[in-house]
Amino acid sequence: MADPLWPLFDLRLRTGDLELRLPTEPELTEFAAVARAGIHPATDMPFGVAWTDVGAPDFERSFFQFHLGHRATWTPARWVLPLGVWVAGAPAGFQDLVARDFPTLRTVSTGSWLGTAFQGHGVGKLMRQAVLALAFEHLGAEIAESEAFLDNHASNRVSLAVGYEPNGFGRLAPRATPRETQRFRMTLEGWQARERPQVTIEGVELCLELFGAASAT
Repeated sequence: MADPLWPLFDLRLRTGDLELRLPTEPELTEFAAVARAGIHPATDMPFGVAWTDVGAPDFERSFFQFHLGHRATWTPARWVLPLGVWVAGAPAGFQDLVARDFPTLRTVSTGSWLGTAFQGHGVGKLMRQAVLALAFEHLGAEIAESEAFLDNHASNRVSLAVGYEPNGFGRLAPRATPRETQRFRMTLEGWQARERPQVTIEGVELCLELFGAASAT
């Protein structure tokens, strides 16, 4: 085990040519460069928070603080797991798994981004299913939720393709103008109802207490 005080650093999810894990601090700089190189056209804003609008060097600093902040404020009841995604060894983006009051609600939500060069190749669908395998098959999650703007067709297609069902609408205003969102929901039964890609998960046993999932398996 690389880090007995923070076993999340030893958590590994692998599927296809993807590896998902917590990046080291030097690796965060590499991912910031991928994000800075481009995630979406400047005229679009697919995120609920307009973090890609921030200019350098504040962008890189806030990117770094965002990730360290989630590590510093982690509790079993309230956590954000931002996993770096490597495609064939190259940093490509992030897949987040988020929970609030997880020991009671057994509900997770997801968020993600991919550098432009990695979009349109099925990576988004595969990395979403990797964290859902972690949540449903190892942490004892019963419900997974997601949300995206109505015009974020790529994200909405991934949710539907993975097996989420539409679950109403919401509103977010990342650039101070309200926009409609589509909410999605999947139950454990929905996850189990179809064949899934093989996901190899290592190091999860020593992380269960951190996830508030020690009694889930």
